[in-house]
Amino acid sequence: MELYEQTIHNLQTQLQARQVSSVEITNSFLDRIESTDQSINAFITVTKEQALLDAAAADQRIAAGNCAPLTGIPVALKDIFLTEGVRTTCASKMLDNFIAPYDATAWTRMKSQGAVLLGKLNQDEFAMGSSCENSAFGPTRNPWNKDHIPGGSSGGSAAAIAAQQAVATLGTDTGGSIRQPASHCGCVGLKPTYGRVSRYGVIAYASSLDQVGPMTRDVTDAALLLGVIAGYDPKDSTSVDCPVPDYTAALQQGVKGLTIGLPKEYFIDGLDADVQQAMEQAIAVYRQLGAEFVEVSLPHTNYAVATYYLIATAEASSNLARYEGVRFGHRAKDTAGLIDLMMQSRSEGFGAEVKRRIMLGTYALSSGYYDAYYIKAQKVRTLIQQDFSEAFRSVDLLLTPVAPTPAFRIGEKTADPLQMYLSDIFTIPVNLAGICGISVPTGISSNGLPIGLQLLGRPFGEETILRAAFDFEQATQWHTKKAAL
Repeated sequence: MELYEQTIHNLQTQLQARQVSSVEITNSFLDRIESTDQSINAFITVTKEQALLDAAAADQRIAAGNCAPLTGIPVALKDIFLTEGVRTTCASKMLDNFIAPYDATAWTRMKSQGAVLLGKLNQDEFAMGSSCENSAFGPTRNPWNKDHIPGGSSGGSAAAIAAQQAVATLGTDTGGSIRQPASHCGCVGLKPTYGRVSRYGVIAYASSLDQVGPMTRDVTDAALLLGVIAGYDPKDSTSVDCPVPDYTAALQQGVKGLTIGLPKEYFIDGLDADVQQAMEQAIAVYRQLGAEFVEVSLPHTNYAVATYYLIATAEASSNLARYEGVRFGHRAKDTAGLIDLMMQSRSEGFGAEVKRRIMLGTYALSSGYYDAYYIKAQKVRTLIQQDFSEAFRSVDLLLTPVAPTPAFRIGEKTADPLQMYLSDIFTIPVNLAGICGISVPTGISSNGLPIGLQLLGRPFGEETILRAAFDFEQATQWHTKKAAL
């Protein structure tokens, strides 16, 4: 097995035993990126020189007996994370030449253990999208079938795992942007509870919804990486001060005796036949493992998409107001005065989808419509949160599809934004409620595309969903399937 095909925990064992060096591992991934990324477009920036320097430093650290879980491990970050001295674009022309002056907290914690940064990954511009087609640097393609989308907005993060260009990546999840691409690319994607991982140094889309999480090859790596990035950060006002458990220790507990809820609103008539079959097979596996199932109801699910696209766009309108070409962001040339400068800079700097969402959000916040739309959406959000709270009174976790269909073709939904938005119907409620969720490989469609299973837990219930995900993973072989590049 090539070095670039292995997991964090396998590579770490070899590093500690001095069977391989971080420089060798890093070169293996850099060569892989060079040979595959022209057709995938997962990376916006590759930090080759710095990566090799950091790998050499990691080898020295290991030789001195100072080896942490991520020491010498090559990783990549969605290009929404600030990285000191490295371009951070958010896949937008608006930030095309922006060099971050400091590191995001999540990356600081990984770097402090000696992780090696391979580069920054493609995404939907400002994390606004479900397909990774809304990037100023061109779309990312799904390594399983390059005519199909990898999912979004963290499409580059998932595609890099599927193409074996990085052993692990970080993404962000505002309405499903970790779980949905993980499902479409056949990897593990974990959205932690809101407040579990610091958002400091992450370029904001919708501040009450954004959450940072790991994308990995297996559940063990997801647990390991979450343990590194989780924890209180005084620099983030939304960070929750509560202890970080040893997530890897919980993996072996199994699901025997757990009660899993099946929300009837998630198993709908419009569900793709391959997705439906994968869910039925997954349920059968869990029954064999000793889990019990009950049907539950989340009655306000149908309102989630509308609620999300009012709240998220309103917050985006506010967050993106700073990019006006005067103090921050792309500056237009040959403009006539300040107002024209701002208008032209924003017109040139933002792509079509970002402009659409800014306008929707500005409208929702405008005088006369604030109460009718934004306030009403916040009230419905509370009802959705209460739905989950009520469900978790009788179950330990929930099992649902991640997406209604496998990955669709590039360009298939770009002309119909509403159809694009509806592809997140099973992931959006989780962000509105602020709970945790994970996507785990659970099947392959009839046309050869991965399908993911979504497990949802109580607030700060990551141990439970990781335990359930691991038990399923050990009982199946779906996580071992790889894209043929």
